[in-house]
Amino acid sequence: MDIKEILKHCDHTLLAQTATWEEIRQICDDGIRYQTASVCIPPSFVKQAAEYINAHPDGKVAVCTVIGFPNGYNTTAVKEFETKEAIREGADEIDMVVNLGWVREGRFDLVEDEIRTLKAACGDHILKVIIETCLLTEEEKVALCGCVTGAGADYIKTSTGFSKAGATFDDIRLFSEHIGEGVKMKAAGGISSIEDAEEFLRLGAERLGTSRIVKIVKQQEKQG
Repeated sequence: MDIKEILKHCDHTLLAQTATWEEIRQICDDGIRYQTASVCIPPSFVKQAAEYINAHPDGKVAVCTVIGFPNGYNTTAVKEFETKEAIREGADEIDMVVNLGWVREGRFDLVEDEIRTLKAACGDHILKVIIETCLLTEEEKVALCGCVTGAGADYIKTSTGFSKAGATFDDIRLFSEHIGEGVKMKAAGGISSIEDAEEFLRLGAERLGTSRIVKIVKQQEKQG
């Protein structure tokens, strides 16, 4: 697969707690240069990044941010406020984390209602739902495919990258068997090679949450 095609599916990501504006600015520059699907950054940088990208002479890239991140146990009202504020400040896409306590309790009605609330807050903007697969049983993953579909979200996403493991090929295969029509898949966390990226895309993932693919490409360019 052509590397430019892979990059078109990447949400070029920097969500480290210690991220600075200079590092976020570089992520934006890289996203524009390599034409990634988006740049995924902390909420506190959304306004600054959106203004920077809109004024950039070389092009544009979508701004994605995270809600209820990384643990997901904020109240729905807080997540809704975060979502509305992020969009008001210039976010194009929202990646929310589900309440895993509700999942463990089997309260999938609450999970679906929360996703539906945030999708309403997003309006026409893309909503991706992070379910943190490494903490779930297969039955819980399947149930969450139903929640994401029923609530009208745009994507189901494997992982935050902040828990004990990230995306696996098996999880994308499972998603593909249980999500409804119109729901896309995002693999995120631990995608560290071009080969892995290609395989996730081959399995049907539409987006890849990663910082390493751009780094690999930049390293290859330096080596000629």
